[in-house]
Amino acid sequence: MSQKFIPLSVPNLKGRELEYVTHAVETEWVSTGGTYVTEFEQKTAEYVKSKGAVSCQNGTSGIHIALEVCGITGEHEVIVPTLTFIAAVNPVKYVGAEPIFMDCDDSLTIDTDKLLEFCEKKCTFIDGKLINNKTNKHIKAILIVHVFGNMADMEKIMDIADKFNLKVVEDATEAIGTYYSKGKYKGKYAGTIGDVGIYSFNGNKIITTGGGGMIVSDDENLLKQAKHLTTQAKSDTLYYTHDQIGYNYRMTNLQAALGIAQLEQLEQFIATKKENYNLYKKYINSIDGLTILDFRDDIRPNYWFYALYCDEDYSLNRDEIIKYLSSKNVQSRPIWGLISDQKPYLGSQTYKIEKAKNYLKHIINIPCSSNLSKKDVLYVINCLKDSKTL
Repeated sequence: MSQKFIPLSVPNLKGRELEYVTHAVETEWVSTGGTYVTEFEQKTAEYVKSKGAVSCQNGTSGIHIALEVCGITGEHEVIVPTLTFIAAVNPVKYVGAEPIFMDCDDSLTIDTDKLLEFCEKKCTFIDGKLINNKTNKHIKAILIVHVFGNMADMEKIMDIADKFNLKVVEDATEAIGTYYSKGKYKGKYAGTIGDVGIYSFNGNKIITTGGGGMIVSDDENLLKQAKHLTTQAKSDTLYYTHDQIGYNYRMTNLQAALGIAQLEQLEQFIATKKENYNLYKKYINSIDGLTILDFRDDIRPNYWFYALYCDEDYSLNRDEIIKYLSSKNVQSRPIWGLISDQKPYLGSQTYKIEKAKNYLKHIINIPCSSNLSKKDVLYVINCLKDSKTL
């Protein structure tokens, strides 16, 4: 019998998903109206301990709205990471602003030392505004991405933001469930420390609504603005009066029904992912040339994605390992191409992009679904052991 295909990251729909979605269908509330949307917003806010939440169509639309409610326009620049998925950065362009690309540190999130250095040495802070010396434009925000369920150094980031009067947008699309376990922000969840946070419920995320996203904040005015903009900016719903350019970014009741059932299982999913991560780490770190990257030691991560680092002296390079795993029916992938190297951003400003280039060459993501069995994990490990002998 041939080995079954082991995908990289797929949904786990073994809770009450069918029950809730069936109820939505039976009551015929399948579009953007219905009680499940409000309930999902409330339960997400309760879970991450934020003052409120606004659902949306996906994480990208959530970031777009977050930038808008933070007042980012074509007059501004936004500091962003280069090591991320392009959907995190494109919304900066949606609002007409320009990105400035920053390197990553060993957590794969934005390098806070270089971030501070850039603000102090390449900018001038005057009249409450951080001005880019190169462009003379106002840098108004930092867009943080919590990569693979890890967490950026929010203590340093918030200190920098306070010092230079910067808005902080947290792309926590990969990190719902991750929180600080010690330090200044002990108990605070990814997405709830900056001005606005965003979660994604794409099909490959730890919980899914098929698509879908969520905006969270402790600023009730920002939440009110976000709700207004995601629902076509209607100032009068009966007479279709609109006072701004709004967006059709609403989540459907069907998606929200799915999301509630998934949220009920999130802690169980995290426990399974942690167990599989530790199993991978135990055996892979004993293979010369391969390492499973750590998460920060001051957080409880959600263990969304596992990052396998392949040393230069390993017998196969990144692409050869991916090809070999594919031949064994195991799906894997390289980390994203750096956004500052992508065609739409070749003219954008960058600052000391070094570590991100190294990680691009050496990181592979390996299967991490929450329904991955121990047998599946051991099979992937054995494939990696076998690859060393090629």
